Amino acid sequence: MSSSTVCRIDSTGPQMSLMGKLNGPWHKYSLWLYTAVVLAHWGEHLAQTAQIYLLHWPIPESRGVLGLWVPWLVKSELLHYAYALVMLVAFWGLRTGFVGRSHTWWMIAFWIQFWHHIEHALLQGQAVFHHNLFGAPVPMSILQLVIPRVELHLFYNTAVTIPMVIAMFYHMFPTPGEESHHNCSCSWHRRPAVAV
Repeated sequence: MSSSTVCRIDSTGPQMSLMGKLNGPWHKYSLWLYTAVVLAHWGEHLAQTAQIYLLHWPIPESRGVLGLWVPWLVKSELLHYAYALVMLVAFWGLRTGFVGRSHTWWMIAFWIQFWHHIEHALLQGQAVFHHNLFGAPVPMSILQLVIPRVELHLFYNTAVTIPMVIAMFYHMFPTPGEESHHNCSCSWHRRPAVAV
């Protein structure tokens, strides 16, 4: 059994665990769902960017689409931290479905997201303890000292998305040696039909 296959043995015989299913037969659909979440998040950031740079709204009023309907939620550090954590957990949970080059790129995205999560954890901690770093009037992340928050998070999302897309490309179009290690139906290569 390869390290990318996760199985649990119980008294009724071998049954695939939830992680095994997510990285095996459900991998394709898990990635579709994950991609939808990532694209929705990108939509929010792009809407906020358009509000700031095209519509010239003040930054506090530029809250994306969701923030127009639920302003308090978007201003909450908890929402941003929760999303960063969901991303991190999904990267980790879906990693064993990737092999070879796709796994390398997926893990690059994971480690970038890990740092992005640390930055959001710092912001969330400041919001919880009502004590901002560096004497700032609002919660501040480390790189926010150099790059403004809106642009910083566009950078982070880009830095995470690029290796994620490369990983998915290599996953969907694996080389012949890597294709044999897939336990899912994500590959777009047509497999030869087996003669009966």
